[in-house]
Amino acid sequence: MKKFMDKDFLLTTDTAKHLFHDFAENMPIIDYHCHLSPQEIAEDAHFDNITQVWLGGDHYKWRQMRSNGVEERYITGDASDREKFQKWAETLEMAIGNPLYHWSHLELQRYFGYTGALNGDTAEKVWNLCNEKLKTMSARQLILDSNVEMIGTTDDPIDDLYWHKVIAADESFNVKVLPSWRPDKAVNIEKDDFVSYMEKLGQAADMKITSFADVKTALTKRMEYFKEAGCCVSDHGLEYVAYADVNEDEVEAVFAKKMAGQELSREEIGKYKMGVLMHLGKEYHRLNWVMQLHYGVKRDNNRKIFEALGPDAGIDSISTSAPINELADFLNALAYTDELPKTIIYSLNPIDNAAIGTIIGCFQSSEAVGKIQHGSAWWFNDNKTGMMEQMTSLANLGLLGNFIGMLTDSRSFLSYTRHEYFRRIMCELIGNWVENGEYPADDKSLQKIVEGISYRNAKRYFEI
Repeated sequence: MKKFMDKDFLLTTDTAKHLFHDFAENMPIIDYHCHLSPQEIAEDAHFDNITQVWLGGDHYKWRQMRSNGVEERYITGDASDREKFQKWAETLEMAIGNPLYHWSHLELQRYFGYTGALNGDTAEKVWNLCNEKLKTMSARQLILDSNVEMIGTTDDPIDDLYWHKVIAADESFNVKVLPSWRPDKAVNIEKDDFVSYMEKLGQAADMKITSFADVKTALTKRMEYFKEAGCCVSDHGLEYVAYADVNEDEVEAVFAKKMAGQELSREEIGKYKMGVLMHLGKEYHRLNWVMQLHYGVKRDNNRKIFEALGPDAGIDSISTSAPINELADFLNALAYTDELPKTIIYSLNPIDNAAIGTIIGCFQSSEAVGKIQHGSAWWFNDNKTGMMEQMTSLANLGLLGNFIGMLTDSRSFLSYTRHEYFRRIMCELIGNWVENGEYPADDKSLQKIVEGISYRNAKRYFEI
């Protein structure tokens, strides 16, 4: 029997152990998509206790605590931090096979030196140990200790990027913290706050928005502002890619109807969204930005919790309604005019893996190595099985060696062990192929592939 999460955790062959320990383990991290707070990085935030680091805003954990029958007051309510930690420890004990079990214990090992198991009985010991060590830890120190080279935050077009400027001007901190453009509120015309958001966008762009042409102008002005702050990545959270062959007059009519307070049909919503996405895609190509498309999620399913807590409360699910053909049509429309940017595609539904693998092959070009990427296993899929399936599908249908690898997609400064978790799984997968005689035991080639997926491919792709 192997020891619990020892140095060879998830590594079952000699080749896998060699690939991880000699090639992957110590590579720097390019965290090209996360939800960390730039203000907390700029101010080098400190944390009073482990609950603040672990449970504040982490809807992955909230979801599992509810599954364990925990009352909401111990999750997002007014219970003390110690009480919340106890409930999380009791929940974690039951999470056998769940990636949260592995992530949490990797974090305990790497940052706090605790190699035992966290459960209801050990909660007091772990609470005291972590809180004592947190006295000497800070947001920046955790980033540096994790060997992070670049962080891409998630930022709205109206953001003034003040905290990014503060970080960039601080010569004592050499990690690149770059804004990432997240224009969902400008795309989601069906939302109740769309009209009020247009006013805010106009203020940020120093103009009045009265037409769809104005929307495009305002977004372009804000993209130029983001570019000056070092932005090189956009990100879209979509239910699906609603491709439609639309013209400017049609989109203008839909926009005018919304601004007049009238209801829009699903078809009209789709036309507006595609009009915006086409404009943005072309601008991304002009600016040499990477376009990330996240889709396949049905959000905010539990109305009662949503009304109490808002979005990102652990009440989202996988959607089966995403029309995959329209994704190909959208990319084709941009490629036809030579305006398709580097693009990363993520679906929350793993059923889409093979389809994405075939679509990306249609639009690769010499503009960039691996120009169109199948994004890493996302959200409900960033577990051992999901990662193995995504990488296996990519290997079967494309070039796994050009994959840009993992991202944290997290709000926690302790989440960088997710890169270690991914690298171990990746080395186990490749190691098994080598041990099975499916790829030669050629260290030069294997080092290139493993170091590439761990770090070098992303560094080249984002031109950092």
